[in-house]
Amino acid sequence: MNKKIIIGARGSKLSLSYAEIVKKLFFSASNQKKKIEIQTIKTSGDIFHDKKISDIGGKNIFCKEIENQLIEKKIDIAVHSLKDMDSFEENNLIIGAYLKRNDPRDVIVLKKDKSLSRDKLTIGSSSKRRELQFKSYFKNITCKNIRGNIDSRISKLKKGEYDGIILALAGIKMLNFENEIKEIFSEEKIIPAAGQGVIAAQCRKDDLENLKILEKINDENTKICALTERSLLKTIGGDCHTAVGVYAKIDKGNITISSQLFSDDGLKSFSIKKSGDKKFPQELGISAGKDLLKQSEGNYKKKR
Repeated sequence: MNKKIIIGARGSKLSLSYAEIVKKLFFSASNQKKKIEIQTIKTSGDIFHDKKISDIGGKNIFCKEIENQLIEKKIDIAVHSLKDMDSFEENNLIIGAYLKRNDPRDVIVLKKDKSLSRDKLTIGSSSKRRELQFKSYFKNITCKNIRGNIDSRISKLKKGEYDGIILALAGIKMLNFENEIKEIFSEEKIIPAAGQGVIAAQCRKDDLENLKILEKINDENTKICALTERSLLKTIGGDCHTAVGVYAKIDKGNITISSQLFSDDGLKSFSIKKSGDKKFPQELGISAGKDLLKQSEGNYKKKR
């Protein structure tokens, strides 16, 4: 009952910061004040940092190998950025806690002498969604693939490899890089990735003891929004190549989901905004996803 709990996470500063948050919350929620250790796991996404994410298995490459450690009982809890997780979760695993959502918005960091409105810019991004969304507002930018952790991306910018980079505000705040931000974009203008800003703590379904503790640190409103967003993503069959923004928010008893899906050739986009009772988040996500598929018929091919 009092065995040590091992939390698995990627070795980046950001991932380890997330793991520390889960560790503290889990410890506080545990009546027996369990011993907890954080174990860093180097994923293929970290090893092959010079390749495009889509070429090495998509965003889930950051999660899959950590999940395998969980399945093999080498760790007890896996900590992920929810936006990196596949919308189709492993059958014997479950997200036990969705931590209260951090700021989901996207930001741009620019070299000090550059202007987003005036200059022709080479912008670093590993996300097709971000590339197409930003190009729809700023015709003066060219996107170039960028990999690496937040600090290494900012370092590449300062070395002159890029004029700017697009990042998630949640990570920027966590690592105290706010002074580097040029502009923050609203969720209405640049719809974030599904699950952006959410830390997910995952365990085995049959690990009832740890699951019970994780449920104590779960934020219910964040869970509702996450389930809505991920249900839409699952419905459209989204994968690492899909350029789609999905964002849900709660207002009193209702939940509203907004989404923008780009065609396979990137030349067209399709949008949906739909509201429903927050008691039925997955149903709302599925319904909105079906509407998007109907809108985009002939321009977007469901991947799975």
